[in-house]
Amino acid sequence: MDFDLTKEQEMIRKEVRNFAQSEIAPVAQELDEKETFSLELTRKMGEIGLFGMFVSEKYDGQGMDYLAYIIAVEEIARIDGSQAATIAAGNSLGIGPLYYFGTEEQKQKYLPKLCRGEALWGFGLTEPTAGSDAGGSKTTAVRDGNEWVLNGSKIFITNAACEMTLGVTVQAITGTRPNGKPEYSCFIVEQGTKGFKANPMHKKMMWRASNTAELYFDDVRIPEKNILGKPGDGFHQMLKTLDGGRLSIGAMGLGGAQGAYELALKYAKKREQFGQPISKFQAVAFKLADSAMEIECARNLLYKACCLRSQNRPFEIYAAMAKLYCSELMGRVADRAVQIHGGYGLMKEYDVERFYRDQKLLDIGEGTSEVQRIVISRHIGC
Repeated sequence: MDFDLTKEQEMIRKEVRNFAQSEIAPVAQELDEKETFSLELTRKMGEIGLFGMFVSEKYDGQGMDYLAYIIAVEEIARIDGSQAATIAAGNSLGIGPLYYFGTEEQKQKYLPKLCRGEALWGFGLTEPTAGSDAGGSKTTAVRDGNEWVLNGSKIFITNAACEMTLGVTVQAITGTRPNGKPEYSCFIVEQGTKGFKANPMHKKMMWRASNTAELYFDDVRIPEKNILGKPGDGFHQMLKTLDGGRLSIGAMGLGGAQGAYELALKYAKKREQFGQPISKFQAVAFKLADSAMEIECARNLLYKACCLRSQNRPFEIYAAMAKLYCSELMGRVADRAVQIHGGYGLMKEYDVERFYRDQKLLDIGEGTSEVQRIVISRHIGC
């Protein structure tokens, strides 16, 4: 067992941490307050190679292992959940399906722009009545000659309605299987296609500086060549994508927990009560000690899952464990951090308040905590 990172992975951590502290930290609070998606920051993240990190250089990717990518997400989340969401969704959910399931023509057409950070791509799975129940989708695609006609809607789709959005991958019902269950297929829908509308969503509690969209499909005609993989493979494609996406959410939880912990530790060393820093009181010191311990546990679990994935070994149960543990860990650490800050932790001028809000989506997105426990329990034979 080797717990040391490679020189490349260490370099990624150092460079991304420096970028996050110098470029994101100064504007994160303002972007959150104004609910502004930053094209400038997103393009800068593309320029330093944060999109397409695990994609082959053939498509202008970085050709790195999955752990290097996860470390990058972790370091961005250490400063701001919104920008981490842009990176995580842009890679795992946007680029991932095209890279793993697309034809060579589709890869050549879309991946280079996405990997260079010149454009973004959405992942259209969740619907108003189908979240955790991905099999409850109602969006349909009906074949008409050499085209498919798409009707329906999606909701809570990241990176799908901004100036940089190039298109979305959409799951739709394309028929009925022999067992009577719906057949699902995935389609590539380019921005600007007639009948396709993407509306930004506002008034969010968390990730206020990320782009979230509602998607509407009204007799959208999709050419045959824009189906992703084979008809009927959609549900399998989506589940495989979510397995990798869980690692990204885990990285956001780990990075967010690290950031909240560091804010709390710094504050506790400065804040004095009864003639000494509050970090000297056991009630505070033990909260920080518990946080440090749990963060170390989370990092080892998440990195193990990433290493298994990179080695093409079964990792699904560890992805679910890492997503669940890291997500809920950030909740515990952010709660302690706010408590340590006292009344100041409830004020928007203190970053810890934003960490507290941003955490909640991690319990919900890409499979709720309840769903992760179902996945884990099935893997252990329950």
